[in-house]
Amino acid sequence: MKRIAMIVTLAAAIGVASCTNMSQKQQATTTGAGIGAVAGAGIVALAGGSAWTGAAVGLAAGAVAGHIHGSNVEEQQRKP
Repeated sequence: MKRIAMIVTLAAAIGVASCTNMSQKQQATTTGAGIGAVAGAGIVALAGGSAWTGAAVGLAAGAVAGHIHGSNVEEQQRKP
């Protein structure tokens, strides 16, 4: 369990550090993908399915939702 916690913490730290030079849309896409993967894995694992499949589906759905949100935010920032 400690090994998994260390891997997750390291991945989160790398993810946060890599977001410094991204646009709003890229940050939203990355954040949506991460949240979607965790949520998908958790929900499917609780339902008794494959957590990896849930993570993959959640990642894709979260990335799409984050990209749409980031695009909307950037568009609103461009308007005077």
